Amino acid sequence: MHVLYLSQYFPPEVGATQTRAYEMARGLVQAGHRVTVIAEVPNHPSGIVPPAFRGRWYWRDVLDGVDVLRVWVKASPVKTFRTRMAFYLSYMANAVLVGALRARGPFDLVYATSPPLFVGAAGLALSRLEGIPLVFEVRDLWPESAVALGELRHPRAIAWAGHLEEMCYNRAVRVVVVTEGIRRRLLERGIPAEKLALIPNGANTDLFRRQPTLGAQFRAAHGLAPEAFVAVYAGIHGIAQGLETVLQAADRLRNEARVRFVLVGEGPVKADLLRLRDQLRLDNVLMLPEQPREAMPAVLSAADAAVVPLRKLELFQGALPSKMFDAWACELPLLLSIDGEARQVLEAADGGLYVPPEDPDALAQAVLTLAARPDRGRGLGVNGRRYTEQRYSRQAQAQQLERLLREVAQGAR
Repeated sequence: MHVLYLSQYFPPEVGATQTRAYEMARGLVQAGHRVTVIAEVPNHPSGIVPPAFRGRWYWRDVLDGVDVLRVWVKASPVKTFRTRMAFYLSYMANAVLVGALRARGPFDLVYATSPPLFVGAAGLALSRLEGIPLVFEVRDLWPESAVALGELRHPRAIAWAGHLEEMCYNRAVRVVVVTEGIRRRLLERGIPAEKLALIPNGANTDLFRRQPTLGAQFRAAHGLAPEAFVAVYAGIHGIAQGLETVLQAADRLRNEARVRFVLVGEGPVKADLLRLRDQLRLDNVLMLPEQPREAMPAVLSAADAAVVPLRKLELFQGALPSKMFDAWACELPLLLSIDGEARQVLEAADGGLYVPPEDPDALAQAVLTLAARPDRGRGLGVNGRRYTEQRYSRQAQAQQLERLLREVAQGAR
């Protein structure tokens, strides 16, 4: 089986989307299949393309057995509606052109992961051009989420995006969803149950495991005392996360000498967060740049708890971020500030404390609760590791995807 895998974001970029796409593609290769990925040139989330990837229409390389075609996109560090549309549409157009003219087929199917929704549009086009089935993966309901976050406001653009979304659902032979909440929402919208397949987010439990020596080295390198209680957030610094709440909680704990917050990553609101940290004069907050995926187990192993927040929106009732499972795989208890499905999983795993979203007082109190009882925190982290191994191993999820795609390819033949 030869899979044409469309994911705008892909390593060496760092993030949940990139990691999922890479590990699923690698899992297919390990199962004996060929995979060709069409991704953008590295730039996300900074919007700055490295010099090595400038000046050409596309680049070809191989990453752990996966053929990768990286296409030029109109990237920009300034995030406005206009620059975002240029960014998404340039990927869509070039993915179709490179897929049709430069990808080394033949292919058995197209697998397109969204958002961005325009990846689905590219998948539709290549499915038609190649005469092969489309499998559409939905990691977030777009444009619904963009409207809720205020990123998409123009009525005509919203209507056009909704039409494109429906086309992707209707023309795909299968739709893969990552949460039960998304599955329920699509069922309500009339998508047949037999078309939907739930393959949730998870963690690579071989890579992500607690490494005390590396954690101690990370603490020493960044001035974090061995006796400090460290709460870490590792991920994109975007609109959806509401990281202002973390800084406000740190402000409330400024007189707690043992408590330190570490925020690792980049994103469109990081400059605003740095300004807020400076305005509040928060000496207890360390903000670090994005780290390579391979370095993240050391970062997590240096911490005593992982903060996993999202803003207080109905939309996020069905969210289940992969950073939950990365932290659990490293035996970290969660300070989870997401209600709904994520909270249900937290409670089923007994892997941390729930904190109401956008409530800095509650977050500060939860930090103090775990800092006062390190043995409890360690126990919650061990529970999370066990639960992730049993239910949310990325290796098992890659095998599930392989079975689904093989079934689709055999049906097409």
